[in-house]
Amino acid sequence: QNNNFNTASVRVFSLNCWGIRYLSKHCPQRYAMIGDLLSKEEHDIVLLQEVWSEKDFLNLKKKLACSHPHCHYFKSGVIGSGLAIFCKHRIHDTFLYRYSLNGYPYMAHHGDWFGGKAVGMAVIKIGSMTANVYVTHLHAEYCREKDSYLPHRVVQAWELQQFIRHTSAGADVVIVGGDLNMHPQDLGNRLLRAYTGLRDSYLETANFDGCEDGMTLIADNPFISKKELVPFEKGIRIDYILFKGSSKTDMHCDSMSTTKGSIPDHPFPYSDHEALTAELRMEPHTPTEPGHDKKSMDQDSGTLMFLCGASMMRYTATRTGIMGLALLFLELAIAAVPWLALGAEQPFPRTSFYLLAALCCAILLTTFLLYIFYTMELKSLQGAEDQMRLAVGSLQEKLRGFPLPQPYSTHRKPPEGQEPSAFDPEE
Repeated sequence: QNNNFNTASVRVFSLNCWGIRYLSKHCPQRYAMIGDLLSKEEHDIVLLQEVWSEKDFLNLKKKLACSHPHCHYFKSGVIGSGLAIFCKHRIHDTFLYRYSLNGYPYMAHHGDWFGGKAVGMAVIKIGSMTANVYVTHLHAEYCREKDSYLPHRVVQAWELQQFIRHTSAGADVVIVGGDLNMHPQDLGNRLLRAYTGLRDSYLETANFDGCEDGMTLIADNPFISKKELVPFEKGIRIDYILFKGSSKTDMHCDSMSTTKGSIPDHPFPYSDHEALTAELRMEPHTPTEPGHDKKSMDQDSGTLMFLCGASMMRYTATRTGIMGLALLFLELAIAAVPWLALGAEQPFPRTSFYLLAALCCAILLTTFLLYIFYTMELKSLQGAEDQMRLAVGSLQEKLRGFPLPQPYSTHRKPPEGQEPSAFDPEE
């Protein structure tokens, strides 16, 4: 922290640690390397993701006791949220919000559903200023061309921006770090930055030292398979440090850097992701001319198509359940043959009969659970859609200077030369 009362600076570090015990390569050695780096560099705020084992967190806590005496581990889901914060400054309060959608339980090989993806918040005092610090990890993409998790990630981004807006009203500065699993121009990323006013450290600084185009998942990293990056040969940028000031405090990014794959004097890098470091400067707010941010209106109506996919999945589960029920009734009819034929032998082998009954029950149970899950998914998507309609409608009112219609008023016509919006509440 700067000694000047009116100005302060903080160094923020963010890294997806890829800390899956017994599965991630060289996990204990890499945690030791990460601990050494953090002890040496002495960042003010450290935001870590994929610290899946609490034992690894406790080892880091012990190692960083002198350089970062204050820390918090966010617990969520079956195996935890993987989120952790280490800080030089005292942490006064914390809160965890778990996203309503987070993958599918039957996609066990991806594991996101079991991880309980969430956003963790910590309230920190930096001198006389209050900083709301957020660390998060959104659902992975896995396949760019056939991204079945895109609706979940968009809803997560929408819930993230809502959480930040509703919890940061009293903060002087806001800092967000983590693995968003979204490219800079992806819909979820644009929603997050447009509705919160957060600024991207990589785009805001004139002093950058790191991978080309700020990429944080690169082909030169030995832990990365180039097949994972298709169609992006060199790499992608999916990890971010975002920030914003307030009506009392201006915030700037003086410099930013990333690791570049290999680490000098070490046989392998810290993680499959690159680490980010941003130098942020805070100073008293300087009034500027008021104006509207027109780019906040640049939203994609493609979010509405997500509902169709969820509805189809629920319909498929229902149809499969009906087939299983019909099969069970058929089996019961076969079982009733001996009674109706006055003592005739059972035409069906007993073992096959029981196996078929077990199969029918398994189908009914599975489809019932899937129906419940897809219904919950559909309601979450519908809720996010309704919230987006309200938000876009409010922006339309502000930017057009045209009042929204009253509940019982007749349909209004759009202003001359303006096409009707896809998000108009009446549609």
